[in-house]
Amino acid sequence: MNKPAAVETTESEAERLEARQSRTLADASTAMMAVYQTLFGLLLLVLWQAASEWLIDPFFISSPLEVIARLVAWTSDGSIFVHIWATVYATFLGFAIGAVLGVVGGIWLGVSPFFSRLLNPYIWAFNALPKVALAPLLILWFGLGIHSKVALAAVLVVFLVFVNTFSGVREVDQDLIDGVRLMKAKRSQILMKVILPSALSWIFVGLKSSLPYALIGVIIGEMIASNKGLGYLVQRAGSEFDTAGAFAALTIIAVIAAVLNEFVQASQERLERWKIVNR
Repeated sequence: MNKPAAVETTESEAERLEARQSRTLADASTAMMAVYQTLFGLLLLVLWQAASEWLIDPFFISSPLEVIARLVAWTSDGSIFVHIWATVYATFLGFAIGAVLGVVGGIWLGVSPFFSRLLNPYIWAFNALPKVALAPLLILWFGLGIHSKVALAAVLVVFLVFVNTFSGVREVDQDLIDGVRLMKAKRSQILMKVILPSALSWIFVGLKSSLPYALIGVIIGEMIASNKGLGYLVQRAGSEFDTAGAFAALTIIAVIAAVLNEFVQASQERLERWKIVNR
């Protein structure tokens, strides 16, 4: 027997109420976790300040108050923004180049079994190299400017994105591809409607994991050969035994890394909705 409409309406309202309660509890849990994280961070700062005053020479670990004072001084004279822009610009440029090359290469080899087998040993041999060791060569090839920093960031990014994209493409259900082909779909349609949406989660894993490496590549390039950027500030502070300056620059780097991670996370959520719509 079919349920009466009134009963179905009551059950539907109960389900909606339960869903709202679940979301409310989840939001409350998230808010409480944010409070705990903030309190834990404040506790670490208090312990750091106490250690610098009573346990360890501030020459080695500085102190939160000195770091804050340095950040305020840099912000007041505006000099820090030149260094932030130099690092962020090079990071985004290197990340974009490496990501595009990694995605295109991963898709191409993922759908080309012959070239995949042909190039496989060379790709993995090059991937086994420590990329940071290429920094002197990249500086030799591209000079001391922004190009060498961007090149190092792109090299660090490209293989992480490539491996995840390649794996995602190879994991696509072959029966699904064959079914779409039977419907006379073009290769471009198969790519955009089947392969790319199916591999999207893999691609974003590669993008999220490689973004910090783009920043690392730029920082290393700035520490080796540059006259501006956050890596340059860290290197200069270290050479001048300026612990507060080093910690201040590292703090800014950590904040930038967190912001970049949130940016990729937000982009992933938007494209995941596109993936669902295109199914």
